Amino acid sequence: MRFPYSAALPGNPAEMTTDFQSTKPPGTQPVIRLQAVKKSFALPGGGTFDAVHSLSLDIHAGDTFGLIGKSGAGKSTLLRLINLLERPDAGQVIVSGRDLTQLSRRELRDTRQNIGMIFQQFNLIQNATVADNVAFPLKIHGRHTRAEIQARVRECLKLVGLEDKAASYPAQLSGGQKQRVAIARALAPRPQVLLCDEPTSALDSETTRELLQTLREVNEKLGVTIVIVTHELSVVEALCRHVAILEQGRLVEQFEVDGPSAAERRTALGREIDQLVRQRAQQRAQQSALVRPTADVQAANTPQLANASPLAHAQGVAYA
Repeated sequence: MRFPYSAALPGNPAEMTTDFQSTKPPGTQPVIRLQAVKKSFALPGGGTFDAVHSLSLDIHAGDTFGLIGKSGAGKSTLLRLINLLERPDAGQVIVSGRDLTQLSRRELRDTRQNIGMIFQQFNLIQNATVADNVAFPLKIHGRHTRAEIQARVRECLKLVGLEDKAASYPAQLSGGQKQRVAIARALAPRPQVLLCDEPTSALDSETTRELLQTLREVNEKLGVTIVIVTHELSVVEALCRHVAILEQGRLVEQFEVDGPSAAERRTALGREIDQLVRQRAQQRAQQSALVRPTADVQAANTPQLANASPLAHAQGVAYA
């Protein structure tokens, strides 16, 4: 399902409250709602750096949502606000109807079970096996029996295609395999949301394609909402249904990736994404045009079995 978005930019960027609220279907609520969140960091010289200005954003359940922008645009900081790895200086972070900024430490720890996260550098425990890495978030909460944990680990490793690596250690894996272990670990507690911080930046192009296919299956088979930070526009084009573009901590453009192209996107990145989508559509049309004549020739050369017996049909043989 694709959800339409509407956007309006205030006039004065210096006083901007960036507000891209979604036009959601009647009776539904976004799984993630950021309301006027701000985040600044203290600088060594005594000043401050405004990483995220007052920004509002809705993301609906089941979406694959990309956050892109140049280096320093605030996209990774914004992602970390969603699970409060970075606590906002102001605003609300609402996930599954709960304002995370109002929770106690224990409540926040429990709520984070609903928000998985994978990182650029995998963050695996090096002296633990693949199975123990995946089991880690289940063990630390102590709510599951050993049999339940083992069953869930097998299930998650099967989902990412690494059942045969359960007894291996991270040092024995390729980069793509390590990232798939990280995905399995993030999925172990059955989260509703999966946050991805530059998950493909350390991978080659072929491994990136395989990882994106894994994330696509996680979204389609499990219904997990995926929010991904990336600097690779091809990742957005291949995976995301919606994208938001950040500049200097402000949300400046947001649209449906496969939706109708705007007459003029506000940003250069938006125009580049549109161009990638058009190029991919042209490639598919060309491939379809090449495949169709071949299929027609094959059909023309196929023996007609209309008068043959059922057995002859089954065997592909026509009798006079």
